[in-house]
Amino acid sequence: MKTIIVIGGSKGIGNAIVKKLLNHSKVINISRTSPEDNHANLTHYSCDVTKDDFPTIESADGLIYCPGSINLKPISRLSINDFKEDFEINVLGAVKAIQNYLPILKNGNNPAVVLFSTVAAKLGMPYHASIATSKAGVEGLVKSLGAELAPTIRVNAIAPTVTNTQLASKLLRNDKMIENITERHPLKKFLNPEEVADMAEFLISEKSASQSGQIFEMDCGIVSFKI
Repeated sequence: MKTIIVIGGSKGIGNAIVKKLLNHSKVINISRTSPEDNHANLTHYSCDVTKDDFPTIESADGLIYCPGSINLKPISRLSINDFKEDFEINVLGAVKAIQNYLPILKNGNNPAVVLFSTVAAKLGMPYHASIATSKAGVEGLVKSLGAELAPTIRVNAIAPTVTNTQLASKLLRNDKMIENITERHPLKKFLNPEEVADMAEFLISEKSASQSGQIFEMDCGIVSFKI
């Protein structure tokens, strides 16, 4: 049975990933709050990735870094500190996690790393300057580390569009906003956390043994199509 480290698995997409992986793997969750899941294969460590040292873990076969932010403001209202905070959680947190667990991942069973970007890194959208800048950094990290760590460790990222989680609740707070977001996507839908968890489960598994350095757009057509 593989052991997968999930950082940020207590809520949203991260929690959906934890639930999916517990069907067949041991999961070590690292987040500020504990997941509600109570499972023999789940170990939880409380940790703020921007402030605390990561816990010592003896072995692991994969790492999934889920923390993120949705800080949507006009550029005139974004402070330099906003950019720093988004970069801290999205990029530096991932770098810190990878650096910390790289020695044990190198000794893992067909190890892989999965990070998270956003469709806004490819599709220019108003008010996304800070988060898109940070996630573009994540995509650069995926490309560079995918090359550097080949063939031992695969590194990929998922770039989701709007996903129905607490983090995106402001974007989905009433029926009119839900209708508008649905209509903006050519597939006339947006994502649920379980769909994204399916992709993460695939990318951390040996079923994706030929994929590394890739950004997987889960965009419901919004980046790929103009209809």
